[in-house]
Amino acid sequence: MLTLILSKDNKEDRVLSFSLTDKIALITGASRGIGEQIALTLAENGAHCILVSRKLAGLESVVEKIIHHGGKAEAIACNMGELDQIKILMAEVQARHGRLDILINNAAANPYFGEMLNAEEWAWDKTNQVNLKGPFFMTQLGAKLMQARGGSIVNVSSVNGVRPAPMQGIYSITKAALIAKTKAFAKELAAYKIRVNALLPGMTETKFSSIITENKEIEKEVIARIPLGRIAMPAEMAGAVLYLASEAASYTTGTCLICDGGMLA
Repeated sequence: MLTLILSKDNKEDRVLSFSLTDKIALITGASRGIGEQIALTLAENGAHCILVSRKLAGLESVVEKIIHHGGKAEAIACNMGELDQIKILMAEVQARHGRLDILINNAAANPYFGEMLNAEEWAWDKTNQVNLKGPFFMTQLGAKLMQARGGSIVNVSSVNGVRPAPMQGIYSITKAALIAKTKAFAKELAAYKIRVNALLPGMTETKFSSIITENKEIEKEVIARIPLGRIAMPAEMAGAVLYLASEAASYTTGTCLICDGGMLA
């Protein structure tokens, strides 16, 4: 628990805590990597976690882990690039729980690794659908479920949104746009006591980054630019999300929390 504080009129005491007890949290891209670790961490701290991915099969083991350790979790399949599916997902959340307290937009795609000069339309469309269109409408519909009580939305962007990476131009563009989306929604939703922030991970050991980490020459070049001298593990991103999702961050909105081992310093 954090320090006990007084309200401005000194008539009410309030405790700011990292606890997420009784909170309903939805995490997209939760079947592996950073999304899985975020789900495990939020559940460990009391949240009822709704795990979302394109296929249910990949979510089952994560749900089992959470339940095995005494947490609460369920899984719903949804393609983040399809608005019709997003609408069905949010309607299901409304039907099951009647509200949403925390939304983590973590799902992402990077189907094209190459120069933008040679990129085809499918690469642009697919990357934008999942990385930008999906989080936009998830935020829009999720915020409507939060309006009555307030809540927290965390968009998982990337350091590439600040400093575009070679051969990842389209991906970097979408992550920069996600940062702008974070700030725009933060201003608009503050009136409803809904906070919107972004996590900017650096290079992290996941299947998503394997195209780089499995090439030892490229991996060596990447590590050389990281002051801490190593690639992050997914669990090292989850603590930052816990802070942003919890009441401990009650005065934090519109910000980008960079977790990159010092790469952008």
